[in-house]
This record gives sequence, C-alpha cells and structure tokens, in this order.
Amino acid sequence: MRKNETTDEELTTDEELTHTDDSGEVQMVNVGGKPDTARRAVARGEIHLQQSTVDAIRANDLKKGDVLATARIGAVQAVKHTWETIPMCHQIPITNVDTDFDVRDDRVVLSVAVETTGKTGCEMEALEGVTTGLNVVWDMVKAVEKDDDGGYPDTAIRDVRVVEKEKRPT
Repeated sequence: MRKNETTDEELTTDEELTHTDDSGEVQMVNVGGKPDTARRAVARGEIHLQQSTVDAIRANDLKKGDVLATARIGAVQAVKHTWETIPMCHQIPITNVDTDFDVRDDRVVLSVAVETTGKTGCEMEALEGVTTGLNVVWDMVKAVEKDDDGGYPDTAIRDVRVVEKEKRPT
C-alpha cells in the first residue's frame, strides 16, 4: 500500500469522503436536506513586512494609494466570489463581512468574519477573504518591499487559519 492510500476498513463513515461518490468521482456535497442555520466563521492571517513599509502604510504614503482600504475591498470581494474559485464550494448568501486590520511594527494582521444563514458553513469564505486581503497588501507594497535583486526576503504571508466557527439554529 502506498503512503496516502487507505483501506476499506479505514473508511467507516460517509463523512470521511463527502466530496466523492461511490466510484471515487469528485462531486459537490448535496446539502439540500439540511436545515438553514445561522453561521459565522472568522479567519486570520498576517503579512510580515519591513518596518519602513508598515510606517508607510500607517502614514498612507504609498504610491498605489490606501493599502488597507484597497485590501478591505479585495477581501470582501473574495468572500463573495469564493464559490467561483473553490471547486466544491457552494454559493451561499453572505449576510455580513467584517474586516479588521491590526497594524503592528513588522506585520499587518487581517481578520475576516463572515456570516450567513444557510445549509453550509462559511469558513472557506473567511479564508478566501484573508488570503486575498493579504495578497492585496503585498501587491500594494511590493515596490517598497523588493530588494535590489527584485526579491522579497522580508515579505511573508503566514499563519492563515480559521480561528472561530459557530453554528446556531435560526
């Protein structure tokens, strides 16, 4: 048996492979029979930057414009379009998106909270919001983050994760 193979005995419930059918073909999970519930997910991540870049973000002194305002728009836009980029993700009704930036000396931390009322969770939407928001920050500051060789030795997106997930009946 190869490293990532499993035996039939190891697969004991349908929940373990919910995105495949009996023949192993990828499929979207049918959530039609599930009740609508209020759901909320929060994801967080950070982008490490040079202190001079963080200072420029605080002073709104970058040629491309307001970094955090642009990243906020990008994050919200990504949340609303998650179903288009994650193949087995359902299109869900987004009822609220909150973004919060914590600008520190050597990084910007972004938290994205997503709310919905529906049959499936919104943690993928929160993760998409964080990753896209942080990518927008990188795009907005890349000119000042580059070293002489065009690389980004001090720039890194890290610790992207779901930090809260909640589900309650409506």
